[in-house]
Amino acid sequence: MENYLLGLDNGGTMVKAVIFDGNGKEVAGAAAKLRMITPEASMTERDMEELWEANCQVIREALAKAGGGAAEKIRGIACSGHGKGLYLWGKDNKPAYNGIVSTDGRAWKYPEQWQKDGTAEKAFEKTYQRILASQPVSILNWFKEHKPEVLENTQWIFECKDYIRFRLTGEAFAEKTDYSGSGLMNLRDRCFDEELLALFGLKDLMRCLPPLKNATDVCGAVCKETAERTGLREGTPVSGGMFDIDACAVAMDVTDEKNLCVIAGTWSINEFLSKTPVLDGTIMMNSIFALPEYYLVEECSATSAGNHEWFTEMFLQQEKEEAKRLGMNVYQYTDRLAAEVGPADQNIIFLPFLYGSNYDPRAKACFVGLDSHHTRAQIIRAVLEGVVFCHMVHIEKLLLHMKPSAIRLAGGAANSPLWVQMFADVTGLPVEIVKVKELGALGCAMTAAVAAGLYSDCKDAAKHMVTIGDRVEPNMENHKIYQKKYELYRKVSDALFPLWGDFSQE
Repeated sequence: MENYLLGLDNGGTMVKAVIFDGNGKEVAGAAAKLRMITPEASMTERDMEELWEANCQVIREALAKAGGGAAEKIRGIACSGHGKGLYLWGKDNKPAYNGIVSTDGRAWKYPEQWQKDGTAEKAFEKTYQRILASQPVSILNWFKEHKPEVLENTQWIFECKDYIRFRLTGEAFAEKTDYSGSGLMNLRDRCFDEELLALFGLKDLMRCLPPLKNATDVCGAVCKETAERTGLREGTPVSGGMFDIDACAVAMDVTDEKNLCVIAGTWSINEFLSKTPVLDGTIMMNSIFALPEYYLVEECSATSAGNHEWFTEMFLQQEKEEAKRLGMNVYQYTDRLAAEVGPADQNIIFLPFLYGSNYDPRAKACFVGLDSHHTRAQIIRAVLEGVVFCHMVHIEKLLLHMKPSAIRLAGGAANSPLWVQMFADVTGLPVEIVKVKELGALGCAMTAAVAAGLYSDCKDAAKHMVTIGDRVEPNMENHKIYQKKYELYRKVSDALFPLWGDFSQE
């Protein structure tokens, strides 16, 4: 009987269930858009029951598309999901609050406070990372101050995909790649640490942290209730899975130190692997990778392709209608418009800060340099360029510590040849695309394959399940133009940095 593997990917905007065979070929898949709840400015939440039902729905649909007997062929299941954020499960056996998504900025003041009073420096000795407003450690302090009754009712502190795995199996575990980016985990000793939690005033929540597991460990099996709701076979093994940025890296065969991994989705993720963490303060985060001998060295912010999606939804209704008339999607059509504008044809600077900037969650998106002669095509191109420039702010820091042979690119931007070329031209590096549509789902399916014994580890799984596709070389003439525009982008961003606090509602 053929071996199937199921990957569940819960991202910033979508949930996807994809069934793969043992060679990484997609058999069937389904997706659903997730509803975002924004109760106040800088707050982004998700109904946890809605999220679980969306997962059940896409599993049912994927199984139906795969045909009769598909559930019996599935050897293993794994989940990936957006990192950071917070999903709390209550003592009353239901969600303790809405899930908090990784774009949430409500807890901005805590990292700022910890930086000033020395807490951040003390914590770094164990966490190996800069504290972000979107991390559980910050959001838990917001709950402690504003809604302590929620924490009193909390049984488990989950990350997104660990919550979904809990609903699949009924068993609570904390998978290391995800929790190592939470601010709650001691990366030096690879454990939860009561002294670390005490630094943040969260010592009493140690009881709510589930047992730690590796990405490829078996973490329970599909329970009876889930089997009935989804059509999965009861008892199907479920592995730890991964933080989605790990899943994408594994699915791009970033399993050694040669390539730089860039993910342009809701978040701008820029990362590479290293056998030692970077501890000189020049990068944002170190976390534990799915291959445990490596650290994932990361620079990130919620400043990527999600800004383009928002801009399109808010302002490009006319372009949507024209795209539909021409039989293409709106992003293909807007790419065509933007391609008519050369790199030197406009100097509009777009700061993609809808969900905060690289270093201040209070920052706001804006256009600088607009005047009456600018066209829609020029503005669309400025949005695309602004996202790449913001990635470049992160990439510059990573290049201090590694010299990649190429960038492996994933996320929404990888679907746009124009955008891929921009990444090559701005960075001056070749860009490679992987021949698979659903990277996050494939990456976690690969951990399921390892847990099921099909492959020895994620590196071995990548040899059998990953195919590298197109390679785009940089246009060095455009690179020279973009170096000047990037310098202007940095000047604008730096000039506005002191003002973001004035926009805060607190």
